[in-house]
Amino acid sequence: MRPRPAAAVAVLAFAIGCGGERPVVVASKNFTEQDILGELLAQELEARGVPVERRFHLGGTFVCHNALVGGEADVYVEYTGTAYTAILERPPISDPDSVLLAVESEYAERWDLAWGPPLGFENTFALVVRAADADSLGLATISDLARAADGFTAGFGPEFMAREDGYRGLAAEYRFEFGEVRQMELGLMYRALEEGEIDVAVANSTDGQIAGLDLVVLRDDMRYFPPYQAAPVIRRETLERVPAAWEAIQGLEGTLDDAAMRELNYRVAVEGEDAAAVVREWRETRPPARDIAADRGNERHKALGHILMHFMRRGTA
Repeated sequence: MRPRPAAAVAVLAFAIGCGGERPVVVASKNFTEQDILGELLAQELEARGVPVERRFHLGGTFVCHNALVGGEADVYVEYTGTAYTAILERPPISDPDSVLLAVESEYAERWDLAWGPPLGFENTFALVVRAADADSLGLATISDLARAADGFTAGFGPEFMAREDGYRGLAAEYRFEFGEVRQMELGLMYRALEEGEIDVAVANSTDGQIAGLDLVVLRDDMRYFPPYQAAPVIRRETLERVPAAWEAIQGLEGTLDDAAMRELNYRVAVEGEDAAAVVREWRETRPPARDIAADRGNERHKALGHILMHFMRRGTA
């Protein structure tokens, strides 16, 4: 017999209250930023008395996703655009809310996984220039760059040159053409930009070198690049077992902007500081989290009750 809604709610409340001694397994992909974000999740959980097992540098997107689905991991930080295009295999779109709503809905429906609110930054493609050039030429957006592009030498990686959402699409969207385009690897691009061999390069928007080399990220004012908002993804079973996990995730909403993430990446990747120590220091000095109560009416942020009720309906259907 199908359980009555009231009985189901009582069972769910009991499960939420019981917690458990099994540690929450925090995973990360295999690059510096992900290790930092994994450590951030781990410390937030530990601060609430939740035992944690760290499984950092686990692998790429599909490795971490499959670990979450299979129960080998409980939570990790994913990027909305990556989930939308790589996991869900959808063509890229530019509206961040539409992407987030889509991944929230399909992850819950297909895998019983919940997306937490975004951390506050995106790790997407970005065009960067030297700060001195940005100041002297008044460059703040890609549209600004388009007006001076014919006098610039650009350096782009092979992937960016080949992708549909790479250079060709960007040039068509903004209607510009550089004086010269050189194809080179990312590591060489930063050196070439610093030494004046090129004037503009494509980077990942939260690269630590951006802060270290005094570069400026030009705002994508036409929203050409797909949104890649960073947000935790967690298993339903973990939310039921460890209610403090959702509290930890919500407490991080909007606390990390692009500049802060670049600084953390720089300290770990370039300066060689310990990720755990850098995260610990940031947590002690970070600005207060945004008031989540203001978002209660937003369908994307109904918090734990909304998500668990969705899963309960699935479990009792």
